[in-house]
Amino acid sequence: MRLLYFALKNLRNMVSSQLFTLDDVTQACSNTVRNLGVIFDQGIGLHVDGPPIIPTLTTSYVHGTSSTSLLHMTVAESLQRSVERWPDREAMAFLQDGVRKTFAQFQQDVDQAAAGLLALGMKKGDRLGMWGPNTYEWVLFQFATAKAGIILVAVNPAYQVQEVEFALQKVGCKAVVCPTQFKTLNYCDMLRKICPEIETSSPGDIKSSRLPELRSVIVLDSRQPGMLHFEDVMQAGGSQHMQQLQDLQKKISFDDPINIQFTSGTTGAPKGATLSHHNIINNSYFIGRRLGYHWRPHTRVCVPVPLYHCFGSVGGGISMAVHGISTVFPSRGYDGKANLAAIESERCTFIYGTPTMYVDMLNQPDLTKYDLSSVEGGIMAGSPCPQELVKKVFSD
Repeated sequence: MRLLYFALKNLRNMVSSQLFTLDDVTQACSNTVRNLGVIFDQGIGLHVDGPPIIPTLTTSYVHGTSSTSLLHMTVAESLQRSVERWPDREAMAFLQDGVRKTFAQFQQDVDQAAAGLLALGMKKGDRLGMWGPNTYEWVLFQFATAKAGIILVAVNPAYQVQEVEFALQKVGCKAVVCPTQFKTLNYCDMLRKICPEIETSSPGDIKSSRLPELRSVIVLDSRQPGMLHFEDVMQAGGSQHMQQLQDLQKKISFDDPINIQFTSGTTGAPKGATLSHHNIINNSYFIGRRLGYHWRPHTRVCVPVPLYHCFGSVGGGISMAVHGISTVFPSRGYDGKANLAAIESERCTFIYGTPTMYVDMLNQPDLTKYDLSSVEGGIMAGSPCPQELVKKVFSD
């Protein structure tokens, strides 16, 4: 409105000065409207990069002046593009678990996992909770759920019994994927406390009073009574489920919800924020462009930040698919020494981290022993970044 006010004020001055003809003023009026890129038609729309039209608003998108368009694709489509361009490029390396996958290998696993989820009876719009640290299976189910139209719910691996029950109940998870345990937390025991019915249930057919939507618990690393194993899912999908998966691609829109991430709960109970393909693809796209991923020859990013948070899942996993970068995960949980070793051994060109993580890495007693010459840049985020810390990262 301030822009419009000043534009109209300038037009009034032109008229009052009597130095311009009526045609001049008319042309100036036309240019003002076009340059502002705004038309007011009952407050309906904003238009740029073209002449004014009478808008019909059918979506929530309002796009300002920009030379770079938003991407209109799904997560599966973004992965397919990178597979076609760099099938043999390493997409990710999980160093603690010794897992490495090229883009082509990863897509094959994604299709198998997605078909397996469909074979278990999961449908487009169902919610799957991913509860655990940074492992290959986290990223695998991130993309498998996206391809099957299932909404991935990122569950904090540090959640205690009451917290995880709240999260799973809040969004109505139909399935939960987790390791048996991580550090001092035994996930399977916690789920049994919430749902004692698991012990006597058939795998894939849980009926719980406290989590009425829950049907399946998928354990990544052991077999537990009443729970499915990861391999059960990978082997469940047959040719008919693969065909079902392919048919689904015609029904999935980039506007569909694909991810639910919880806030920290600082001011109350955590709130689930629902994100679409469009949200996370463009978040990743513009972050990557800002970092130069689109012109750097081959970027390898060290990702020590957790996947349950946007920093790791979008900046890491989704950027891998959108920009064709290679992601390196040094350890399941944060380990400063493992990060430095990963940068050296994998020749990482970028590193992600919170300010606290950078402080820890800088304070490693044997920091100078590592060859970190491959690093070209990185992201420091998640909390306020002190100026002195940023300077120290550059100098050290």
